[in-house]
Amino acid sequence: MAKNPIEEQKEKLKKINDVFKLIKEKEIKMIDLRFTDLPGQWQHFSAPVSNLKQEHFYEGFGFDGSSIRGWKAINESDMLAIPDPSTAHIDPFMKTKTLSMLCDIMDPQTKQYYDHDPRVIAKKAIDYLHSTGLADTAYYGPEAEFFILDHVAYNINEYSSWYRIDSREGFWNTGSENEANLGHKIRIKEGYFPVPPSDSTNDLRNVMVQHLIEAGMDVELQHHEVATAGQAEIDFKYCPMLDCCDNLQMFKYIIKNTAREAGKTATFMPKPIFGDNGSGMHTHISLWKDGKPLFAGDKYAGLSEIGLYFIGGLLKHAPSLLALTNPTTNSYKRLVPGYEAPVNLVYSKSNRSAAIRIPMYSDSPKAKRVEFRCPDGTANPYLAFSAMLLAGLDGIINKIEPGDPIDKDIYHLSPEEHSKIRQAPESFEIALHNLEHDNEYLKQGNVFTDELLKTWIDYKMNKEVKEVQLRPHPYEFHLYYEV
Repeated sequence: MAKNPIEEQKEKLKKINDVFKLIKEKEIKMIDLRFTDLPGQWQHFSAPVSNLKQEHFYEGFGFDGSSIRGWKAINESDMLAIPDPSTAHIDPFMKTKTLSMLCDIMDPQTKQYYDHDPRVIAKKAIDYLHSTGLADTAYYGPEAEFFILDHVAYNINEYSSWYRIDSREGFWNTGSENEANLGHKIRIKEGYFPVPPSDSTNDLRNVMVQHLIEAGMDVELQHHEVATAGQAEIDFKYCPMLDCCDNLQMFKYIIKNTAREAGKTATFMPKPIFGDNGSGMHTHISLWKDGKPLFAGDKYAGLSEIGLYFIGGLLKHAPSLLALTNPTTNSYKRLVPGYEAPVNLVYSKSNRSAAIRIPMYSDSPKAKRVEFRCPDGTANPYLAFSAMLLAGLDGIINKIEPGDPIDKDIYHLSPEEHSKIRQAPESFEIALHNLEHDNEYLKQGNVFTDELLKTWIDYKMNKEVKEVQLRPHPYEFHLYYEV
């Protein structure tokens, strides 16, 4: 539960002192201050270490917020970045010895934390959880899949549109009889789990793991994923929601920069390759109170009534929730039948064709959790995880029944059986329209404001959905040029 304010200040002061000790011990030269914009990308600015004072942890560093996506207008652009000393870590990629810290954003005029700052939104979601008295901790464990590629190029203008990706292990990259090629290519949908030399990115994933461990993450395993062309998964251990959001941002930073150092490129884009499995971010969630797991019980798959209601909330709100957990037009090219994608809004134990799975690896109550399989790595974790929590809590508070589980292979149901199953939205535009009409659960505790939701919908609709709709697609030339 919430700590005593005096104790909180003592704890913060200790962490601030630890930062200055680390600076002296490691001979730090630069301070890098980072925050997350509304779409979910890290932003940063740096200062010489001599400029960091204790008061900055309370008063912040001023900066111009008008160019940050989804934030202030140019006539009200002054913002403050307040460093969080508990997030201090040495950056493994900066050539100059650099200490990085995450920041919360404050409006200097109101002296209130900025309600468009995704990290602030996540903190409000946790405060709301505490206010309900239902639980004191929400644990999250995401499985963010990604592709490691050898080449990516793309261009868009008024008269042409194209992209090309390449991978040394891609099934299409077999060369010709006049070109040297060493074979061992991974065929489509056969990337789970061949050993090297077919798995050509194993050593690189091991380097990524070491960087993640050095950054303080508890890494559980790494492996090649189902798709060809270097699709990968590295899992880190579950942790409290805010820590998990912070870790996921660090995770993506480390994955991309480690790949770049090796002369490769990594992407969390859900569907970069047509005809093969896409990259998701299956997210494991559990609620705890007073050190006890709340999702363990004697109901279906060893769940408690609270666990089932949490699922009920996720399923009820999924059509609008996906506008935050799957927030790109490309997300819905993954959410199609036939590629192990969770397009069916049902729940099941062990069944990976359902939107929600209850893992059955362990009988321990501490391991009981729900796995929401729809999200992907383009999500802003602070927004997506907060929205998942609020949807689940709405299910608990209003005792929303999730319906009957489906333990059959959903892809082999009869047409009559399948017609009764609700489906995920077929496009990002539909998901955004759903969010316009179903958002009261997100506004509980003032976590998401009306103005923030409007900003999100307008930004995504105008900057992404409509921009994609306006442009001719290369495949349209294949279909229609001769009409």
